[in-house]
Amino acid sequence: MDFFNSALGKNITFVRPAYFIISGFAGIPNIKYYYVFLFFVYIISVLANTAVMGVICLDHNLRTPKYIAVFNLAMMDLLGNSVIVPKVLDIFLFNHPQISYNDCLTFLFFCYLCLFIQALNLVALSYDRVIAIVYPLHYPVKVTHRFMISLIASLWVFAITVMLLVVGLLTRLSFCQSVVIKSYICDHGPIYRLACNDYTPSYVIGWIVIALVLWLPLTIVLMSYMCIGYALAKVATVQERMKGFKTCTAHLSLVAIYFIPVLITFTLGADIDPNARILNLSLTMVFPPMLNPIIYVLQTREIKESLKKLRIKTLSPVTVNSE
Repeated sequence: MDFFNSALGKNITFVRPAYFIISGFAGIPNIKYYYVFLFFVYIISVLANTAVMGVICLDHNLRTPKYIAVFNLAMMDLLGNSVIVPKVLDIFLFNHPQISYNDCLTFLFFCYLCLFIQALNLVALSYDRVIAIVYPLHYPVKVTHRFMISLIASLWVFAITVMLLVVGLLTRLSFCQSVVIKSYICDHGPIYRLACNDYTPSYVIGWIVIALVLWLPLTIVLMSYMCIGYALAKVATVQERMKGFKTCTAHLSLVAIYFIPVLITFTLGADIDPNARILNLSLTMVFPPMLNPIIYVLQTREIKESLKKLRIKTLSPVTVNSE
């Protein structure tokens, strides 16, 4: 981060606090029940995402370009909730609201990185569906293992670069007044608003990140489904249309679960009680990673068949021994 500071001049000294205090859920009645709920959400998320990743690794039939993106999504869901939920429980349930300056920026980096890659991963999956339905004959050529791995790697590099810039700009801020962050995590907006010097660059990059994480992926996904809808409309029979649409239901469910709560929160942000907004945002960050693997297991035929095969293989030695 010294690059960002040296670029501004050698004689500039920034006031960096030893720690921040995360106020989060303070003042919300019966909040401990919510912490118990978060704990169960985390356990289900870990088990479900680990199961999906394990199935993809064990079943050779699932080692296709599409499931490279599904594996990456499950991994980011697991990492995202593992970054957020244990730290939130430690801060509020065990009453450790203080977090050091460096730890806070690291926490912020990984929280937003996971959210960023989750959104971009939905774009990768929408590309897979567009090619599979609109250009089915070109699918084996256009969507290869090499292409999907390169795409996922590019998304990682892009997200990491943006988040390094976000955190780097925060390091040029001075905090000479309050150190109380009015959020449940080390949140970007509440942090830069505490600064006593000009935070315009952080303000601008904040809106850029919202556009990149929310509006750009959502726009690309919607445009993708417009192409899919147009292609399906030209299909002769209703059965073929339904069959083509059915292959998209899992992805559409993921898109709805990820984007709708965020859109509601930001659209009605001024009219929502601050405590309700914090609760809503926390659910928006931890709930989709729990539901995503469950949706893929319930709505994806290949994964359900793979689970049945693995179950049969697991039970067959027991049957042989009992005989």
